Amino acid sequence: MPRMLDVSDEVRSEIGDDEADRLLGGDRAPDSYECTSCRTPGDTHADPTSTVLFVGDETAVLAFAHARCIPSQVVPVSEEQLAGAVRSISQSRTDAPAFPATPAVEAPTLTAPDLSAHGLATHGLPAPTPTDPAGATGRPIAPGQAAVLGITCGLVLHGKVGHASLVVEPTGPVGRPGNTSGEDEFLDLLQDAGFQPVADLNETPDQLAGWSVLVAMGKLHAILQPAAAGGSTGWWQAHQPLQVTDAWRMAASQLSEVTMYAVPAGMVGRQPREDLLRQALERAVALGQVVAASLPLAGT
Repeated sequence: MPRMLDVSDEVRSEIGDDEADRLLGGDRAPDSYECTSCRTPGDTHADPTSTVLFVGDETAVLAFAHARCIPSQVVPVSEEQLAGAVRSISQSRTDAPAFPATPAVEAPTLTAPDLSAHGLATHGLPAPTPTDPAGATGRPIAPGQAAVLGITCGLVLHGKVGHASLVVEPTGPVGRPGNTSGEDEFLDLLQDAGFQPVADLNETPDQLAGWSVLVAMGKLHAILQPAAAGGSTGWWQAHQPLQVTDAWRMAASQLSEVTMYAVPAGMVGRQPREDLLRQALERAVALGQVVAASLPLAGT
């Protein structure tokens, strides 16, 4: 019986035509799998299925996902993340094909926010501090110390519909390359990248082409932005994948997108509950200090 598999050109170029054909023919594809995005069961005979290739510095692992959740794609990850992905995949199936990484293809490790595609400052910026789903870091920084991006995960109502949302807040001013004045240009730089000011928290912002949110095996891994050479690269990444709530994951999966809000340092802070998070966002909106975009859900 034929498999309902999609192997994108990007994945095919990494694993080779022979391996891709064996997958499509059923020789290397499982009958059933756990979707690497929504973590619910899938059947390659009955469900349109995407092949998703995790590419590390030295190795690569193939995973499977519902086509409705994410398209077939290559996802660059660090070797540490890849090891975690292998462990998670192996818990549900033991025949995940592993391939050597293609040396000619650069696989960024996603260890720090990369804003360079839109002229945002990256020099001296350390890897972001991971935060739990309850709130962002909200730590003050000393003068001259590089800012760190904190992430808060929560559901934000747009009218009566709960949207999986991320609130990004640096711990200090973020400026353009070469700017030593200390002036905070974080929101301006994101607007240059296509994010829009928020006037009403109940309105769903437009999707931002090329950006996406990486969720795999029920955890938040990264926010991706367009790479200068094509494809995607990391803008923000958790040191360790962040566990999200089932409600957050389901909302993201149902809408196939996540709303990203960005605010200046100290504007929202660490909020332990979603109602308090909304109140803090509403105050920031009233001050004109929020930009946002809807980012497609990219699996794994």
